[in-house]
Amino acid sequence: MLGSVEVRRGGQRVALSGAKLHTVLAALLVAHEEVVPDERLCRLLWGWDPPATFSAQIYTYVSRLRKILGDDAAIVRRPPGYAMRVGDAKLDLREFERLSSDGRDALVAEEFEKAADLLRDALAQWNGQPFANASEYLADIEAPRLVEARAVALEHRIEADLALGRHRRITGELTGLVAEFPLRERIRCQLMTALCRSGRQADAIHLYHHGRAVLAEELGVSPGEELRAAYQALLDGTLDRRPPSAASPAAAPARPATPSGPAGPAAGAPAMLPPDTVDFTGRGPELELLCRALAPGRESTVRPRRVLVTGMAGLGKTTLAVHAAHRCRRYFPDGQLYADLRSADGTPRHPARVLRRLLRALGCPAEGAADAEDLDRLTHVYRERTRGRQLLIVLDNASGASQLGALLPNSPEPAVLVTGRTALPTVAGAHTVALAPLAAGDAMRLLAAAAGPDRVAAAGGAAAAIIEHCAGLPLALRIAGTRIAARPLSPPDRLARRLADPRTRLRELHTGELDVHTSLLPSWRALDPEVRTVFPTLAALGPRPFPAADAATALELPEAAAERLLEALADAALLEVSGADEAGQPCYLFHPLVRLFALSLEEGARPLEEGARPLAAAPNITGG
Repeated sequence: MLGSVEVRRGGQRVALSGAKLHTVLAALLVAHEEVVPDERLCRLLWGWDPPATFSAQIYTYVSRLRKILGDDAAIVRRPPGYAMRVGDAKLDLREFERLSSDGRDALVAEEFEKAADLLRDALAQWNGQPFANASEYLADIEAPRLVEARAVALEHRIEADLALGRHRRITGELTGLVAEFPLRERIRCQLMTALCRSGRQADAIHLYHHGRAVLAEELGVSPGEELRAAYQALLDGTLDRRPPSAASPAAAPARPATPSGPAGPAAGAPAMLPPDTVDFTGRGPELELLCRALAPGRESTVRPRRVLVTGMAGLGKTTLAVHAAHRCRRYFPDGQLYADLRSADGTPRHPARVLRRLLRALGCPAEGAADAEDLDRLTHVYRERTRGRQLLIVLDNASGASQLGALLPNSPEPAVLVTGRTALPTVAGAHTVALAPLAAGDAMRLLAAAAGPDRVAAAGGAAAAIIEHCAGLPLALRIAGTRIAARPLSPPDRLARRLADPRTRLRELHTGELDVHTSLLPSWRALDPEVRTVFPTLAALGPRPFPAADAATALELPEAAAERLLEALADAALLEVSGADEAGQPCYLFHPLVRLFALSLEEGARPLEEGARPLAAAPNITGG
């Protein structure tokens, strides 16, 4: 794959015809024997305009590959896609990754001769641009990280050669690499070192100033720490005596200019992500979309990667975002930042407080701007610290544009993943993933993951009832599953009976710190007083969709005024827009648990305190 996609048997090239066949083969190989979903194969083959018969065509391509490869490889169907086992076959990508890793380890151990040999063998696996004869859709997604991995291996091999005193031998090669990668500061540092050791200090000084001009013109940034340190050592007359390990893989990269791949995180890079969910279940299409949007591509060096996950409280926005962030860590060698933008009581955190925490993680000295109260100054320092760095920044529970604006970098290299309950206009051009309640199948799998598959399988009727009462809300399902698991001698039927009563259902959906009622409170508190007052009255309209005209009658308001209140609830993710009535007017629908929450509140009452249980009985509670 490190060049044109091809198969060789006994040294002879095996005939493969067409870009589509090469694309399917490459997609299966690059997955390292993991399942490649049909949807992903479809996107890699046809982009966003697949034919109606794409499933049949994928099946045809897989069948042709099976015949061509014979016993040398096995392609197996594993819903929702295919996986490929290559057995004892040799794969250039696998060899490159193995040799690169071994060479990097030898370089860190200062075994320079061994490192140079291993890395040279790794680079010998390459034979041109990766996936050259596959579809442009696959090349756009997969090639950038491999090209970056090759550049990193080159830097490591050159580092070993410099340590072995081969500066004169590699000066010409380095000159060509600087022309090929003018924004890679480490390669420029290496050529400056080689020139200085060859007695060409004036050329080394000129090379630095040329690099500074290129960085300013192309990216609008100043040279990074490593390039500045090399220049200062050049002026001090110590560059030719700098220890080889000063710019070794153990040092943090100055400022990668192209997307990073599997080379691994830099030492000292921030790693602030919360732990991943071990039993993550469902959300396959949404997860695929998030990972595709976060992965570096052709436009990632010029267009910011911004991804927004929206949905009502309890839908698992944070869980999905953190899981996707862990899946994509390899693309962000400069580290991952994480900030919860809400305090424990649900109130929004001031952006200055969030910025100070992020800046400390980025190594900003405590006596510097990280302690300043001036938001403009903090924002300026934050954007300077993130510019040009391959960072993943996860901003969880965003409340609005005023909070989020200062937290967005102003350069394309860092990727930003935001979760919030509504669309945020500040995140211009973002890929938006709007979460819906889980379908019955995924809901059953989540309940089984939390409660234990055997207990759920043994109580099929009760499990189905629990799923119905939780109405596809992941938080409610996890609470129910946790309660079942914590009571091994109590049958799930008992919890199903307790959840069946809508008057006490919210009180039952509580365990430890997990609570559906408490999770909905911040959204309710954020409402304008006028909207908050009508919330229970609107919920009393019933469990079915209703138009603004019905709301106007219940509230004794003009229809336009009622619609404005309904839209405010929809913006707060406390109401859904669900189709239209016979006159073509939009209809609105409460999620069943949101409706019970609304009915548990007294009209015009103060917000219930965190941890307070909803009323045991409430007026007008009917239906599920």
